[in-house]
Amino acid sequence: MLRALMTSKTVLITGTSSGIGLATARHFAEEGWNVVATMRNPGAQLEASDSLLILALDVTDPASIAAAIDTGIKRFGRIDVLVNNAGYGQYGLFEAIPAESILAEFDVNVFGVMNVTRAILPHFRANTSGMIINISSGVGIYTMPMISAYCASKFAVEGFSEALAFELASQKILVKIVEPHGGVTDTAFNERAARDNAVDPALSDYEPFVVQTRKAFAGMVAARSISAEDVAWTIFEAATDGNDTLRYLVGHDARNFIKAKRELDDQAYVAFMRSHFKDASG
Repeated sequence: MLRALMTSKTVLITGTSSGIGLATARHFAEEGWNVVATMRNPGAQLEASDSLLILALDVTDPASIAAAIDTGIKRFGRIDVLVNNAGYGQYGLFEAIPAESILAEFDVNVFGVMNVTRAILPHFRANTSGMIINISSGVGIYTMPMISAYCASKFAVEGFSEALAFELASQKILVKIVEPHGGVTDTAFNERAARDNAVDPALSDYEPFVVQTRKAFAGMVAARSISAEDVAWTIFEAATDGNDTLRYLVGHDARNFIKAKRELDDQAYVAFMRSHFKDASG
């Protein structure tokens, strides 16, 4: 059994307590991979086995990152793929979001990705192989109002990943980005985003715009049609398709946001997006 584990490929996934991370850990395990499933506070979400190791890892804590990577390597011999999935969305009008909340968002969504990546790179370089899959979002491609902090964090992940891909190609290490868009139905992400939504009653000047935007978001929520399992399938495809594709979209561009971003000139794209979120008085 130990010999079989040492010859199977191994993936380390962050943020496996729920949603996309949990579905991804299960999917890789079902496909015969060794899985290092990490989360801040391990619970009963997954059942440990010979090929599934559950570890505590806080992406803002370098010591816990190093310990999880070292334990995973000792258990399975090597790590072949890192999936940087841990993240959350800070929602609300920018003016209502405290500075410390924005820093916390970037600590997890951006610096957390960098922390885990930095920690695993010596292992990948020593093996002259490896793959990093960073989970981004449609709002790392286009933007929407009232989630400016989250958009900014995902744009940062996109830029970091693309630039890093050029560097690491020289070391035979691949970087890939998976971009769920259109809304994922069965995750705790939206519940946390709603709970942490920044509100300031003093900002009543925004109220007509907020009302209109909430109506637009309500329509988008109703149109959600992809699951965490759908995203997990795409992550697995990215890990196993044998090519150097950088971006993997998963979802349905029902409102043509991605199409507009890619095909329209800049001003036409901005006008198209504004038409979805204009002030109710406009």
